[in-house]
Amino acid sequence: MKKLERDLGLSSVLAISVGAMIGSGVFILPALALEIAGPAVIVAYALAGVLVVPAALSKSEMATAMPEAGGTYIYIERGMGPLLGTIAGVGTWFSLSFKGALALVGGVPYLLLLFDLPLKPVALGLAAVLILINIAGAKQTGRLQIVIVVIMLAALGWFAAGSASGVTSANYASFFADGIGGLLAATGLVFVSYAGVTKVASVAEEVEKPGRNIPLGILGSLAFTTVLYVVIVTVLIGVTDLTSIAGSVTPVAVAAESTLGEFGVIIVILAAILALISTANAGILSSSRYPFAMSRDKLAPPSLSTVSERFGTPVFSITLTGAVLLVLIAFVPILDIAKLASAFQILVFGLINLAVVAFREGSTEYKPEFTSPLYPWMQIFGTITGLLLLTQMGSVAIGGAVVIIVGSIGWYLLYVRSRVSREGAATDAVRRRVGEDILIETESMIDDSPREVLVALTKNLDSDREQSLISIAADLVRPDDGRVVAVRFEEVPDQTPLTENIAMQSSSDISYESRINSLSAKFDVDIEADEIVSHDTKHAVVNFADNRGVDSIVTEHEPLRLRSRVLDDPIDWVVRYSPCDVLLVDNLGYNRPEQVVLSGGGGPYPPPAVNVAEAIATANKSDISLWYPADPNETDKYRQAINDYRIALSEMLPVSVQVESPRADGGRPSNPDVVVRRGNVERLRSVLSNDTLIFPRPGCTTITVYPHNAGQSRLIRWLFERLTF
Repeated sequence: MKKLERDLGLSSVLAISVGAMIGSGVFILPALALEIAGPAVIVAYALAGVLVVPAALSKSEMATAMPEAGGTYIYIERGMGPLLGTIAGVGTWFSLSFKGALALVGGVPYLLLLFDLPLKPVALGLAAVLILINIAGAKQTGRLQIVIVVIMLAALGWFAAGSASGVTSANYASFFADGIGGLLAATGLVFVSYAGVTKVASVAEEVEKPGRNIPLGILGSLAFTTVLYVVIVTVLIGVTDLTSIAGSVTPVAVAAESTLGEFGVIIVILAAILALISTANAGILSSSRYPFAMSRDKLAPPSLSTVSERFGTPVFSITLTGAVLLVLIAFVPILDIAKLASAFQILVFGLINLAVVAFREGSTEYKPEFTSPLYPWMQIFGTITGLLLLTQMGSVAIGGAVVIIVGSIGWYLLYVRSRVSREGAATDAVRRRVGEDILIETESMIDDSPREVLVALTKNLDSDREQSLISIAADLVRPDDGRVVAVRFEEVPDQTPLTENIAMQSSSDISYESRINSLSAKFDVDIEADEIVSHDTKHAVVNFADNRGVDSIVTEHEPLRLRSRVLDDPIDWVVRYSPCDVLLVDNLGYNRPEQVVLSGGGGPYPPPAVNVAEAIATANKSDISLWYPADPNETDKYRQAINDYRIALSEMLPVSVQVESPRADGGRPSNPDVVVRRGNVERLRSVLSNDTLIFPRPGCTTITVYPHNAGQSRLIRWLFERLTF
């Protein structure tokens, strides 16, 4: 495989980065931002430059770790996975497309100062020419880019030096008249001025000494450009009446006319046209490569990565990008174009910061030559401040960001997910962190056995099934010398008053209490018998558990029949509103089990289920088998994380543990005596669940554990668990 020669030194890196930034940020946006923040736009440019620093540091780090030809999308997709990679690819594509449109819509007015022509037709014509140039394969060379940068800097330097003497301090009066809201809104608007700061990462493979030259080039160009913007905007405001440039389509030319005369105006016009057309061409070239790269990664249709045999360029990708560009120029106002370009760039820069965290915390091999200082606080700062800016930019920017996110998620679900099995470093990092948290909770729960368990007898059971339920509860409380409360719940019609006659014990009740008392000696556990008569069994069970403060409820629950699905099953209600964990037992007999199975859907086993399985296995000196579904699509990272979790869990449990997966025919890998599995309240009344599909009716007693909802933190962890496992 051929490698690119590393022949780009620090000066070339600086030229590429500076050239990618200077354009609309100085020739167009100052006038638009002035209408929002007044003279405080000077601070807005400085603040925007500061807020770009976290993304610049993050991109520098990733570029030195992966110095390959590519763009922002590549880093985010590898770090955050295909879903966020899709959002980043689409967001960057639109951001660059909007920036190209902004350059043309904002650059043409400078041209019209020399020629009396209609604005939009000229902008559309120039866009069409640039699209055809990109399709044909012609592009600006590095030498031409340096020439353009030199001309721009010379013109801007001449403008600043020649106009400085005409600065009037009165023009800076009422500096913060529009308040912090106006300042932040203007900062968000001009944020796109710094979008090109990380463009050098796309040629990182060609940079010599990347660990030194990439961060120095990116940060040096950012500092230089920030100072240049602040100086130019300060002079721009100081030499002209604000009303004459606020909202002007050619603010630099207006200022040059008042200080440098007609010749100065011509120089500024030529520099602006050259810079903005160059920016537009670079925008088309860069943005069209994102659908191309996404297509190669199967995140977009394969036609977008097809390279024309005649031109050697991705014609479909360029054509699609060009069509978007033409629509923007024709129908979207310039202020909205600027806001949307900045909004998408803020979104992408936020993902860049998160990608660094993903690489650092994940198990992916990641060895950057340069590391961002103040990690992870720098990345957190960049992400939070980016979101803050978005909230201050108005409904257009927020709406655009939401549309990009929602649309990208929809595209991922409908097109990408079935075609791509990759996962990012972030998924692995979050997965391992979730697994570690679950192991910590599991260990804590094993050390803290239930002290009191309620056995809720809600139907007439024979003595064997009754004894099985109490035996399970006894095994749970025995390690902590706890107590079992066996309560027989009887329901009477609403029209029957609850009188003393109803509450009088029958011979059946006396026989029941006698049986329970005899079990106390047999199981060597304190067992208390009781009977409760009520109009509503489900409420009586929950009220008793709440008032008594029991740690768990054990009750029999057969697989749901059609009647219970239609008419509702009282046990369903108990599970949903119980103040503690609920163990639903599909009771097929329980007598000193030799093999206890923990059944799961592929991720970590819930701590309450592990606690139950461990207590039963310890009480009966049994083995535990970990059942898990075999997934042919699981990644190596997923498989390794699951294996590490199971090894740690096995070492934690005081009994013998083995791991098994289902047979290819869907049958059981072994013949257990008891199966303990996770319960999902939302699927309690579903016809099919994951476990039902994998292990249908295992032929033995099944205990389904429904953990009590401990609040929002558990819900958040459950969401992370579902996303990563």
